[in-house]
Amino acid sequence: MAEQVTVQEIALPKYNLTDEQEKKLIIRQYRCLLKILRPKLKKGNEELIRRAFEIAAEAHQTMRRKSGEPYILHPIAVAMICVEEIGLGVRSTICSLLHDTVEDTDVTIEMIEREFGTEIARIVDGLTKISNVIDANSSQQAENFKKILLTLTDDPRVILIKLADRLHNMRTLDYMKPEKQLKISSETVWVYAPLAHRMGLYNIKTELEDLSMKYLEPQAYKDIARKLSETKRERGRYINEFIKPIKEKLKKTGLHFDIYGRPKSIHSIWNKMKKKGVDFDEVYDLFAIRIIVYSSPEKEKEDCWKIYSLITDEYMPSPERLRDWLSNPKSNGYEALHTTVMGPQGRWVEVQIRTNRMNEIAEKGLAAHYKYKEGSNEEDRFDKWFAQIREVISSQDTDSVDFLQDFKTSFLAEEIYVYTPKGDVKMLPVNSTALDFAFAIHSAVGTHCIGAKMNHKLVPISHKLRSGDQVEIITSNKQKPNEDWLKFVVTAKAKNKIKDSLKEEKRKIAEEGKIAVQKKLEGAGAAFNQHNIDELVNFYKTPSQLDLFYNIAIKQIDLKELKEFKVVGDKIEFIKPAKTITEIKTETDHKPSHKKDSELIIFGESSDKIKYSLARCCNPIPGDDVFGFVSTGKGLIIHRTNCPNAARLMANYAPRIVKTKWAKNKEISFLTGLKIIGMDDVGVINKITNIISGELKINISALTIESGEGVFEGSIKIFVHDKEELDELVDRLKHLNGIHEVQRLDLEEGTIA
Repeated sequence: MAEQVTVQEIALPKYNLTDEQEKKLIIRQYRCLLKILRPKLKKGNEELIRRAFEIAAEAHQTMRRKSGEPYILHPIAVAMICVEEIGLGVRSTICSLLHDTVEDTDVTIEMIEREFGTEIARIVDGLTKISNVIDANSSQQAENFKKILLTLTDDPRVILIKLADRLHNMRTLDYMKPEKQLKISSETVWVYAPLAHRMGLYNIKTELEDLSMKYLEPQAYKDIARKLSETKRERGRYINEFIKPIKEKLKKTGLHFDIYGRPKSIHSIWNKMKKKGVDFDEVYDLFAIRIIVYSSPEKEKEDCWKIYSLITDEYMPSPERLRDWLSNPKSNGYEALHTTVMGPQGRWVEVQIRTNRMNEIAEKGLAAHYKYKEGSNEEDRFDKWFAQIREVISSQDTDSVDFLQDFKTSFLAEEIYVYTPKGDVKMLPVNSTALDFAFAIHSAVGTHCIGAKMNHKLVPISHKLRSGDQVEIITSNKQKPNEDWLKFVVTAKAKNKIKDSLKEEKRKIAEEGKIAVQKKLEGAGAAFNQHNIDELVNFYKTPSQLDLFYNIAIKQIDLKELKEFKVVGDKIEFIKPAKTITEIKTETDHKPSHKKDSELIIFGESSDKIKYSLARCCNPIPGDDVFGFVSTGKGLIIHRTNCPNAARLMANYAPRIVKTKWAKNKEISFLTGLKIIGMDDVGVINKITNIISGELKINISALTIESGEGVFEGSIKIFVHDKEELDELVDRLKHLNGIHEVQRLDLEEGTIA
């Protein structure tokens, strides 16, 4: 039993601004933490937790959060998320309480190790490193991230506690400045939500996505939340009507079960609206029915299929929407049976069937997975995943931000299962090609791959694979990697091996250039030493000496240009500067990126002083929420905050993001586009152009219409002054008879300026 703690018993520091009520609040939160931990406490645990709390409270005593509350409430909240929502135990609680002490206070890792031992010190050290990842410069970021991933494969609790920390920060993000909200939300949706998904933490992944959307897409978030609230009663009635006959059938089987409806997340509803180009009212699966059956381990599959049979006897299933993750669980441990059936009133309804064990794994992810795995020596999917990460990290020497991108596409994406000719299964990320599969088998197989047989049919090495494919790789000793391979592989292992091979090939060719440089220098009476090589690298502006030698070998650099250097001793000195193109610098190259909270007005008084351009990937117009990105050589590029590339830019290049807003200017027009779908009726095009050009006096740049079988799809490029004007046009077009859908078109979708 946990002892009752009073205010007097805790060595709580005297806060400068803390009154008796605040002290009571802190103790109350600490008591709540002990209460939910009670089932996991063993002898001596409580003293350790209390000591960690006292150290954290002492260390953070003068600190306050942006909300004004004492900082110590944050580590307590993180610890509670770890225990209650992730299912972690005593050691993780201690680490959560201490997770910010090393970074923000005078507490050191050595002090923590003396008090709590090596294991806890190692986890806190991992948590300290991870906080520096996203904000650091590219090379530092990649290096730190590698350290974290090594810690993850060694002890996944580092990532689990960090996810709890991020979740609490997102829940309290209202108190931050708008630009900080955007940056943190972008990081969250770009790295942390996929990581939570990969760890099997569906509830946390969903909440992180919803909270990010609240700041990145505030209007869409509010609209969907309001509509969900308005339709709640009607949904409840429908769920009861749907469940009633199933419940009666299940009761007759004697199975012990729970059945209920749950709404889909705001973020997933929004994704469906975007993907299918439909309004909220047209999204049919706003909720899912979940059935949890309490089964013994040996009867789990049997019971789930029995329930599936009862449901499909009552409602007609959609054959292509059956998902069997019982036979082949997801790589993050998720097991369930999903089906979509035609319910009352002609509405499709998703039904999820799982056992209580599967449900715990679905909600608590990795922590629950290990709990059920205890005592088994069998290597499971998580072990294989960690082994793949270890292999990539140990062989990679990159120091660029590409490392983070490669990790995301290789290890955080959904996975497919591909079979070798002997029936062995390989897990690969979605969009993997035959070449990725070849490298997954062995580096040498990938290097010499010339083609593949997929399900006994010959396919090129760039062919994208699907789950269930059986693939045989065809090799040739004469084959070697080329630059084009990097365009279609997605796994980090394949990319690294191809880059290594290309680098090795480059080194061989560069040897000729090295000999040419040596002859040139020695012929002029200078030494072939590092100083002189560095001088040549600077003169020709090459990234490295390897590039210098390589470019000389392939005749891209002519050594005859080295006419005017003099030899002093054995060193060379250049008399005349090299003829190189001078880099054009703009004010944005040095001012906005470093000026704290700089407010850049686009098209205001200072517009003539700033070199800017509008990103082609999202075509912003006045009225859109925007931010500036300081690009090398291109000045400032303006992106919409909901641009397809926004999350990646904000997450990876935070120091180069500039706060930006529009100034009113009705003199300038901006190109944007609309996609229109409707019934192909006589005069419909005339009605559309009449509203655009006739009524609203908007200039049309281009108009393309394709029709067939009574339906037309058109794309229109137009010049508008601002978002207000565009919104009015969209609204007018939607009210035309026969128009089914009008949505904004990104003119060069997928490109990045």
